[in-house]
Amino acid sequence: MAKQRKLSSEELAAFCSQFAMLTHAAITPLESIRILLSDTKDEGARALLLTLNESISQGDSLYEAMEKTGVFPPYVLNTIRLGEQSGSTDDILNSLAQYYEREVSIKESIRSAITYPVVMIFMMVVVILVLITKVLPIFNQVFIQLGSEMTGFASSLLKMGNGLNTYSLGIIIFLVICLGLYIFFSKTSAGKKSGMKFLAWFFLTKRFYEDVAIERFASGMSLVLRAGLDTYKGLDMVKELVEHKKTQARIDVCKESIKEQASFPEAIKEAGFFSNLNNRLIDVGFRSGQGDEVMNRIADEYSVRSEKKMNEIISVIEPTLVIILSVIVGLILLSVILPLMGILSNIG
Repeated sequence: MAKQRKLSSEELAAFCSQFAMLTHAAITPLESIRILLSDTKDEGARALLLTLNESISQGDSLYEAMEKTGVFPPYVLNTIRLGEQSGSTDDILNSLAQYYEREVSIKESIRSAITYPVVMIFMMVVVILVLITKVLPIFNQVFIQLGSEMTGFASSLLKMGNGLNTYSLGIIIFLVICLGLYIFFSKTSAGKKSGMKFLAWFFLTKRFYEDVAIERFASGMSLVLRAGLDTYKGLDMVKELVEHKKTQARIDVCKESIKEQASFPEAIKEAGFFSNLNNRLIDVGFRSGQGDEVMNRIADEYSVRSEKKMNEIISVIEPTLVIILSVIVGLILLSVILPLMGILSNIG
């Protein structure tokens, strides 16, 4: 948790969870910071906690101290401020911890779903390159010793392998570029956004990303309602968290409906976020003062749904890549072995 760098979802979840437990035990924010400091060895985390400790010691509230660090997102700061004003800081911190734990789970699911195909494709490329650059030349020498030569598909692959050997430096540069692109898309914020745009468009992952966005919306709105935020302002905050154009457009529709004096449940229904059943639950929840609980349950529902879709995607990709690799390797070997068997049978 280094200063001047926005905290990750993992760090926010850990901070909010630990602070919520201490606050729930009626321990003051200043004493909570000092307890966390005594257990923290990470230098970045200690620097942050020392900054918070200094600010609170000078009379700042938890919200003011967190704001001065510059590492907490506005969403967290606004909800903490309202939690302090309403006297429910521990509940808000606990809700924030649950929200960011859910975010961590989503990101882990996405990471695992992306990493597996990338590794499989990389292994496919390596196996094929080894076959056409190292194995086929050996078979070619056998053909030459038997007074024949490779023909057809095998001959084309051999020429390709010789070309690859000739331009090995170019291949290395290409692989380095691919590695650089992988790092860009997986490690940088701009790359992650570009990757998410592609995956939100790609037919296999499109529905999954839509469910993830709706889950984030429901989870975020649950926290907004629990904190007592104005729903219109809360929609603006949640819109920044969603990062999905279609869902953001629905949020805009929802805001316009609220501007026209529609209630929040009516605006949600107009925007078309959820099924009729969920819309009815939201309406009943708001009338009974349990709107935040209903939104949280809907978020859980979409979490299960998105996880199921992710497993379905992986179950399709995994055998498909294995089949493709098996077919390619089989064709390469058969293109060499069958002619070789014919030559050996003629000699026999």
